[in-house]
Amino acid sequence: MSMQTCPDFSITHPQGQPSGVTVVLLHGAFGAKEYWRAQIQALVRDGHRVVAWDAPGYGLSPLPPDFSIDFCATALCDLLRREGGACNVVLGHSMGGMIAQRAWAYAPQLIQGYVLSATSAAFGKSDGDWQREFVRQRVAPLDAGRTLPDHAPGMLRTMMAAGAAGPAVNLLIATVSLMREETFRAAVAAIATFEGRALLPTMHVPVLCVAGELDRTAPAEVMAKMATKLPRAQFVSLPGVGHFGWAEQPDAFNQLLLQFLSDHFPSRSAS
Repeated sequence: MSMQTCPDFSITHPQGQPSGVTVVLLHGAFGAKEYWRAQIQALVRDGHRVVAWDAPGYGLSPLPPDFSIDFCATALCDLLRREGGACNVVLGHSMGGMIAQRAWAYAPQLIQGYVLSATSAAFGKSDGDWQREFVRQRVAPLDAGRTLPDHAPGMLRTMMAAGAAGPAVNLLIATVSLMREETFRAAVAAIATFEGRALLPTMHVPVLCVAGELDRTAPAEVMAKMATKLPRAQFVSLPGVGHFGWAEQPDAFNQLLLQFLSDHFPSRSAS
């Protein structure tokens, strides 16, 4: 992979005695590494090393002409080889969860656990009615001449619980509003073609599946079914939240995350 299409990333080290676990944070189609602030703070306080990426085409990297879930998965594997530790837990939200799953096909030895947030193992047929409507709702305002700063806040609000508020919600909206339109369009198209169900039975590592009770984009019942296909999965539905549980209720999400790490990766020696 050329340097032009390598993802941007940042690494945050814990204070004091490290746990030996590296948590890799993968944002969704609408986002960037900056919106994980509350999770990074909680993870570092708990002794974990954190790698947060901007996927290819996000942040400062140009959009690759062949952007896809598969392309991003190979970029993730390259990042894990360069910057991962002895124990890597990949947290992927929405599109990031799809990328995380797909990476298992290429480098399972680099991934010791998963946290999958508001995601799916498949999006269905790209020409299906639901899929076409998903794409249409997200790009039609741009086709009509609106800008992302105008479009993103309202779009994101429809994906959250009514009245969702707080610093993490504000940060999410601000981050997505700064996205480039070409990346936004490419990501929406990539999601609509994802199919990864065959991978699930092969993922023999601990997996935490976190859904939002009110999420209509990645419904809780879909994630619950997905969890039954994973050999070592735990499913949790966060009450009263939509698609962005980690922003709508960051304390509750972080508690689940830290408990999962404590349960499955206790007392790891430092990487």
